[in-house]
Amino acid sequence: MKEFVIDKETTERTVLVGLITPQQDETKVREYLDELAFLADTAGAVTVRRFTQKVDYPNPRTFVGKGKLEEIKDYVANNDIGMVIFDDDLTTKQVSNIERELQVKILDRTSLILDIFAKRAQTANARTQVELAQYQYLLPRLTRLWTHLERQRGGIGMRGPGETQIETDRRIILDRISRLKEELKSIDRQKSIQRKNRGKLTRVALVGYTNVGKSTLMNLLSKSEVFAENKLFATLDTTVRKVIIDNLPFLLTDTVGFIRKLPTHLVDSFKSTLDEVREADILVHVVDISHPGFEEQIAVVDKTLRDICGDVAEKPVIMVFNKIDAFSYTPKDPDDLSPEKRENISLERLKETWMGKLAPGSCVFISARNSTNIDELKRVLYDRAREIHLARFPYNDFLYQNYEDLTVAGTSALDGELEKKDNE
Repeated sequence: MKEFVIDKETTERTVLVGLITPQQDETKVREYLDELAFLADTAGAVTVRRFTQKVDYPNPRTFVGKGKLEEIKDYVANNDIGMVIFDDDLTTKQVSNIERELQVKILDRTSLILDIFAKRAQTANARTQVELAQYQYLLPRLTRLWTHLERQRGGIGMRGPGETQIETDRRIILDRISRLKEELKSIDRQKSIQRKNRGKLTRVALVGYTNVGKSTLMNLLSKSEVFAENKLFATLDTTVRKVIIDNLPFLLTDTVGFIRKLPTHLVDSFKSTLDEVREADILVHVVDISHPGFEEQIAVVDKTLRDICGDVAEKPVIMVFNKIDAFSYTPKDPDDLSPEKRENISLERLKETWMGKLAPGSCVFISARNSTNIDELKRVLYDRAREIHLARFPYNDFLYQNYEDLTVAGTSALDGELEKKDNE
C-alpha cells in the first residue's frame, strides 16, 4: 500500500504547479501556492520553483497543457527534482499520465495534507482518523498503485488477473474502511462519556484556520503546554483544559485547524474530533490578521463550521484577530489615484470597518505571542461565559455579586448565605 509520509532523513526538492482560471486569478493562485509551499515545508520538502499556466479549465489528461508539461519536464530533469506537487486534486488518469511524462513522484494538495496528517497524528484517535482519510483517498485511485499491470497486453486470457488483483485490493480497503469507522464510533462513544462527565461547565472552543495561533492562545489562557509551532497542522488532537477567569471556571478546547480546498471526506474523517466544536457553548474564532488573505480564511472556517454543525449561527462567537504584532501596511502615495487596497489600510482603520462590526462587543485584537490585549480578551470571555453559566445556575449570581465579601467572611458565612438563597 502506498505510504504518504515523506522520508524524514532526506529533504526532497520539489516544484509546485498551479492554474490561473476564471475562478481564481493570478493573485489568488500566488497566495494558494504560498500556502502550498508552506505545506511542503511542513512535510519536509524544499520548494525550488513554481509553475503557473493561464487556462479556462484543467487539461483532463495532464492538468496543464502539453507545452507547459514539457517545460516542467525539462526543468525537473536538469535540476535534481524528485517530486512535483499540484495545487488541486488530480484524477487517477492525470496522475498516471503526468508520472509517465515526468518520471518523478507526483502529489496533489490532498495527498500532501495527508502526509502532514500522518506525521502529526499522535493519539490513537488521530491516527485512526488519518488512516481512514488515507484509505478513502486511495480507493478511487487504486489503478495507479498497480503499475506492473501496464506491461500486460489485451487479448484472450490476459484480462482476468489484473482485474482480479485490483478488485481484491478494493475489497481489502473497503473492509479496512469499515473497521476503521467502527473504531471511530467506539472512540466517539468514549469521548461522549468523557464530555458528559465534565458536568455542565461552560464549554469554549478555539476554532480557526491552521497556523493562526490557537495553540499559543490556549497555552496563554490555560497556563498549559500544548504543542505549538509555526507550521501548518501543528496539532491534530483535540486538547481540553479547565480555565478559571476571576471566579468563573469553564472548559477551553483547542481543535484542529481548517484549510482551503479541503476535500469533504477529510472533514468527515475528523468529525469525531470536531464534536467538541458541535457541543461548545461559545466559539472563539481566531484569525491571523497579518495574513494577506485573512478575509478568505474567515470564509473558509465559517463554511467548514456550517458543514460540521449546521447550528453554528446560533452559537455566540468571539472574533479574535491575532498577530497584531506582525501586521503591516503600506500607506498609499498621495499622488496615487488608483483604488485603495487592503494592504494600504492601517490596523486602526480596519477596526472601524466591517471587522469591528463582525461580532459587536465580542471582537478583540491581540498578540498571543506578546500577550497584548489578553486582559481585554479575558474580560470578553468572562462576560460571555458568565451569561451562559448563570442561565444554567441562576443562584450563582448572588455568589458572583458578593464573592469578595463572602470570601473574607469565611466558609461558614458562605454556607449560611447559600442556605438562605435555597430557602427563598
